[in-house]
Amino acid sequence: MTPRVTSPVPTTVWRSVLETDERAVVGQSLPWREAVLADGRFTDASVHYAFPSGREVVLPLVRRRRLPAAATVVSSWPQVWGAGGPISTDGEITADEAAFVWRDVARRGTLVSEVTLRPETAPAWLSAASAAGYDVSASGSYLLDLAGGFDEVWRNRFRGTARTAMRKAEKLGVEVEVDRSGRLAHVYDELHERSVRRRAETEGEPVWLSRWRMSRVSSTPAQVALVAAAFGKDCATWVARRDGEPVAAIIVLSAGGHAKYWRGAMDKDLATPFRANDLLHRLAIEEACDQGRRWYDMGGAHPDSALAAFKTKLGATLRHTHELRARRLPARAGHEARMRAETLVKRVTGLKEM
Repeated sequence: MTPRVTSPVPTTVWRSVLETDERAVVGQSLPWREAVLADGRFTDASVHYAFPSGREVVLPLVRRRRLPAAATVVSSWPQVWGAGGPISTDGEITADEAAFVWRDVARRGTLVSEVTLRPETAPAWLSAASAAGYDVSASGSYLLDLAGGFDEVWRNRFRGTARTAMRKAEKLGVEVEVDRSGRLAHVYDELHERSVRRRAETEGEPVWLSRWRMSRVSSTPAQVALVAAAFGKDCATWVARRDGEPVAAIIVLSAGGHAKYWRGAMDKDLATPFRANDLLHRLAIEEACDQGRRWYDMGGAHPDSALAAFKTKLGATLRHTHELRARRLPARAGHEARMRAETLVKRVTGLKEM
């Protein structure tokens, strides 16, 4: 059952496997890979597995540049780049094939190998990872089912409070502009900076510290520019204005069957009374339906948070995702020593919290 293994994965091979996997998400697309590599801090370590059964698997994977081989961390994906994980022919996999992939990936990181699985990953991937000794932590992402088109979403998935808010925004004169050239990316950046300053004032901390904290879970202007360049017309920046003043913006990425609400920013005092965000999402969702997308991915949120309530109001439901981590730090090291080492790795490589 030993497959043919190739790394890194040629673009043509990635595309051919991607086209057969209807469950593939935006974070597994070729433009996303291009944006991650354009970041400049990472080198392509993606792997293609061609099994004797005829099934093919592509695993998006990168490692940090300019680090010694003995300090290698491989990730799918690093830092705030979100879910990656395996793409496979028809989205399927057998237990033996999944086990081979995870054993191979664990050897590719001399310190840590980590993979964030997409929502609704085939169960065999998860069970094989557990059997292979990966640490598994559960998380989730809110997805809106677009089956049946926008009329179905409007009538039966949006809650009444969402429809009321969208109508209110239109009645109050909220104006919306959409751009697919990157021209309005600076508006998102400006609104994000307002959010940073608001947080700094609320928390009573320096603006630079709030900016650093938010950069760990959000995007820098440089990252927004990289993604916009990679996705081209499939990166839509939606901006809501009131009396000409920008009050809210969202960035939506599209690939395959998914439209992904990637980033959002607003001036809370100006946007909330006019329900600007409700209207932005309504228009982005309607466009995703018109384009034939199957899902509108709204990302994660704590189930008890106001953000989760907002996403649920729009008809999104929580779908399980999982983060897998294989450590290769010496077993004889104590728990505290291992945690110190992993913290150092995290700081050096820019990976997510470990």
